[in-house]
Amino acid sequence: MGNALVDIMISLECEEILKVLELPKGSMQLVDKERSNKILDVLKGYTKSQSAGGSAANTIHSLGMLGIPTGYVGVVGEDDFGGFFVRDMINAGVDPMMIHSTEVTGRAIALVTPDSERTFATFLGAAIELTAGNLRSEMFKDYDYFHIEGYLVQNHDLIHRAVKLAKEKGLTVSLDMASYNVVNANKDFLGEIIHNYVDILFANEEEARAFTGYEPEEALREIGETVEITVIKTGSSGSLIKQGVEIVPVGIIPVTPVDTTGAGDLYAAGFLYGHSLGLSLRRCGEIGALLAGRVIEIIGSKMPMEHWVLIKNQIVN
Repeated sequence: MGNALVDIMISLECEEILKVLELPKGSMQLVDKERSNKILDVLKGYTKSQSAGGSAANTIHSLGMLGIPTGYVGVVGEDDFGGFFVRDMINAGVDPMMIHSTEVTGRAIALVTPDSERTFATFLGAAIELTAGNLRSEMFKDYDYFHIEGYLVQNHDLIHRAVKLAKEKGLTVSLDMASYNVVNANKDFLGEIIHNYVDILFANEEEARAFTGYEPEEALREIGETVEITVIKTGSSGSLIKQGVEIVPVGIIPVTPVDTTGAGDLYAAGFLYGHSLGLSLRRCGEIGALLAGRVIEIIGSKMPMEHWVLIKNQIVN
């Protein structure tokens, strides 16, 4: 479940333009339609590409591409962007349990700096209309995992109902913290949800620091006191995984980075893929690292089919 968005990818020649646009590097800023249009106007001379996006959508799309039966809950508008989003999900083998709105489909402007870091200016549009009332118990039937993106935690009623329904159906709840500024703004609520409902937690260094005040290893131990499996992604150092008293460090694969958009989302997909098959923590982390590494070699969060063929072969071998 997540914010159903269409990503508009723009590669920047330098970081200075982020200051002009008043966008903190590496953050996800929510903007209104007017500011979104203004940003696009300032960058009208830049090359752009488009793909279906949103953190949880990227994760579920990737699991579908790996052959795992998946579903997705979100809201899109009755427009071209909305149709594009739904078709992209269906093509990946995902069952889109979409709510349709008269509001326009949300969009995330992803600005990629020369060091491959991405900064998002996100206009949620129709996505923000996802409410607790949209959720029905049967949506969770026949699934084993429920994955949520942290961007939704600002809607407390929605998250509460979602995790309660998931637990009533016996699902494993997975949460990706998504962005350090979202964590900062919702720390107490996140703490309650994580303590009471979350089984698998994904965070990067900045998000873990914002949540606990600690650096990765201490943050891992702190969060791991209440979560069954904690994963902290540490950039070029790889990731740290904790379950019980076991702590597993996992490295990265050698790549030439182009754009980090979707890296964390695809890491989660790879990890959940391995976990659903009962693989070891290390192997789950390795598959996560493989997907994350491959997606940062391209612009955007969606890899072409030939990449997925190679990835499947690498997982098997």
